[in-house]
Amino acid sequence: MGRAMTRRKFLPRKLSMDAPPDRDFGPQPLDGLLRELGIENHDLVSASTAQLTHKQVQKGRRGRYITPKIRRKIQAALESVVASRTAEGEAPRRFALDELFSYPD
Repeated sequence: MGRAMTRRKFLPRKLSMDAPPDRDFGPQPLDGLLRELGIENHDLVSASTAQLTHKQVQKGRRGRYITPKIRRKIQAALESVVASRTAEGEAPRRFALDELFSYPD
């Protein structure tokens, strides 16, 4: 009358610290820019008005894949930090996403 129910066995995936080659884009321009400006990951996380984590910033610097939404959060946080360090009367620097990330879209 009914089919015998079969149970699927879910085996744990082998966890790897290495990113698959299609999701790892190498060091990003963001990393060099942050070093040049003397900005730490924590500065971006603290300046962010959106939820931005240290892990997301680190992934962005190293070139691991992050979504366009996270890239925009990092961009906004960076512009906020730079604006807070800009002298009064001077226009704060703006950054384009392609200045910060070299991900193929």
